[in-house]
Amino acid sequence: MDDWRLPRAFPGPSGEVRWNRLGPTDAPPVVLLHGTPFSSYVWRAVAPALARDHEVYVWDMPGYGTSEKAPDQDVSLAAQARVFADLVSHWGLDAPHVVAHDFGGAVALRAHLLHGVPYRALALVDPVALRPWGSPFFRLVGEHAGVFGQLPPALHRALVREYVSSASSPGLHPAVLDRLVEPWLGETGQPAFYRQIAQADQRFTDEIQDRYGEITVPALVCWGEDDTWIPMAKGRELAGLIPDARWEPIGGAGHLVQEDAPAQLTAALSAFLRSLH
Repeated sequence: MDDWRLPRAFPGPSGEVRWNRLGPTDAPPVVLLHGTPFSSYVWRAVAPALARDHEVYVWDMPGYGTSEKAPDQDVSLAAQARVFADLVSHWGLDAPHVVAHDFGGAVALRAHLLHGVPYRALALVDPVALRPWGSPFFRLVGEHAGVFGQLPPALHRALVREYVSSASSPGLHPAVLDRLVEPWLGETGQPAFYRQIAQADQRFTDEIQDRYGEITVPALVCWGEDDTWIPMAKGRELAGLIPDARWEPIGGAGHLVQEDAPAQLTAALSAFLRSLH
């Protein structure tokens, strides 16, 4: 969907958030959260399918995609969880279904456990949730973000392309890869890329990891069987920590399940959501 756009804006505490709503306004609400270094664009195949029976909300977190990027911006997991809590209130949602990928999983978990945002149900897709996390590359860049931020644009582009590509098992279509990399380029995008890595800190999941047993809403944990960013064993462990969580491995998919197996993921999410009605 080359026409994927977020025409609406919310003036959040960490900068302007771009968002959109799809589907019938009288249907059960579903909010989709993206991960890092991605944006809501990764939901472009799943969101319209879910919008047949749900009111679907999509958004780019501050510092990501088409949302505001600014020097000294707080784009940490703690800040994103507060923004999400504010957004749910702004949208007037009492207890939405929440579907969250990667870094978005930690954001959704923090909003629920620390800020008391009520959910009807929670689906987690290859989330950042359990210690330890962060690949050797991710940790290296985080420790030397100032140095990496000075890379010539061409080298920076090559680095980001290689990094984003590694999230897919079968490989990304060149046009999709271009779209995922584009927000991280240029005078605004390049520093934003290193800013979000520099602010990634495991303590933000350490603060909540021992509380996953407190989750009482229906939960689903989906995982790409070929995920090289976060091993599938972490997914099984997480599913075991959340009471009565359903476990759904997705074959042929790496970490970026929405791109590698959109039909399988949509089917798993749709079946889960239907079972709640």
